[in-house]
Amino acid sequence: MLLTAAILVAFVMWLAAREIVRELRAAREERAGARAVAILQTFAPAIEAARSDPRALLLWHPLAQAVRQLFPVECAELDKAAGQRFPFPQDQVEAAHAQWTADWLAWERAHDAEYKHRAATAEQELAASGGSPAARAKLEAIEREKLDLYQRRYQDYVRVAKALQNLINAARPGV
Repeated sequence: MLLTAAILVAFVMWLAAREIVRELRAAREERAGARAVAILQTFAPAIEAARSDPRALLLWHPLAQAVRQLFPVECAELDKAAGQRFPFPQDQVEAAHAQWTADWLAWERAHDAEYKHRAATAEQELAASGGSPAARAKLEAIEREKLDLYQRRYQDYVRVAKALQNLINAARPGV
């Protein structure tokens, strides 16, 4: 009888322990799911920002790498759900680089056209004034302004383009 009672107590304790383990596992999975949702919510605005401005990708990408290192299981689940690397798949990084270059070329054409027009107007004023020093100074100021703006913008273009290319290269195996 005592043996039966001991076996019964052991069986009940085993059932209770199994239930506790099941509850702990469920709680752990629930916390992991909550972390995945928090990661998703954190990066939702970043994904849109990176699509509209390639420079945003340079701000968010290092944070995404840190999150991937801190929460690899949750990120793997997000990758699986998205069907690609979350939050910034390789094709998005490459598209950002292409967009940045296309935006630069469009800006460069517009910049050139604007300053050609301004220079032509200043040249007409110079001719009409008979070569006055004020008109000549205005034309020279337009040329300096054109060059200064171009150089500043080009420096920014190169910095961002190189950083985006580094992200592309870092994601490629063997590079």
